[in-house]
Amino acid sequence: MSGSAAGRSGNMRRRGDERGRALLDALLDDRPEPGLAARAATALGLPERGRYAVAVLRAAGGVPPGAATDTDGLRVLRRRRGDREVVVAALGDRDAAGLATLLVRWWPGPGGIGPVAEGLAGLGAARRLAEVALLTCPPGTTGIVRLEERLPAALLVSQPELSARLVADVLGPLLALDPADRALLVRTMEAWLECGGSAGRAAGRLYCHRNTVLNRLRRLERLTSRSLSRPRELIEMTLALDAFRLTVPQP
Repeated sequence: MSGSAAGRSGNMRRRGDERGRALLDALLDDRPEPGLAARAATALGLPERGRYAVAVLRAAGGVPPGAATDTDGLRVLRRRRGDREVVVAALGDRDAAGLATLLVRWWPGPGGIGPVAEGLAGLGAARRLAEVALLTCPPGTTGIVRLEERLPAALLVSQPELSARLVADVLGPLLALDPADRALLVRTMEAWLECGGSAGRAAGRLYCHRNTVLNRLRRLERLTSRSLSRPRELIEMTLALDAFRLTVPQP
């Protein structure tokens, strides 16, 4: 192939790549353009009605943004959008959990994965929900999470004004404590919840006596005017605690 022919071929390939990226961006923005999914499928070499997962990462690294790769049987495309990186994976018959496993090799997180989209036309909705999943990662944490694993927290971050009211109403007296004292009570309740409501197991995790855990929980009940033994009040406290953790970095 002559130099001029090779140059023309390279220019055509670049224009094709640019068109594919522009169409992918339009899908991720959920633009209402007739025939968009079909045109993107042709430009990107992807099935219009395949199964796709979308992940949104904060400050991702590793493979250069915009690169398309085939890894572990997944066709993956990446787009940098401000301080976020969006990853689109053609799943085939794979589960979205495989994408989470792949992503942590590139970047420890945080990142969120939305529900599986049944076709390219669903990428915009999947990207929005992946953003919500990312917001459920508390400040200073890592990890790649799936929306299905974080639905209660996703409800909280989707309604920040109501979440702030919930925190103020339920945890108001707790927030007035010295930060170290407050953090101790919060960690105790978290351990108790993670241990299925067992004070003994929580004590082992916190390296203290079982009675110390019970005393801290009783103090928490007095401060919040709510009982951990009443299901509705326990739900309120748990949701308020999640909302607090999602907005305030923990020491």
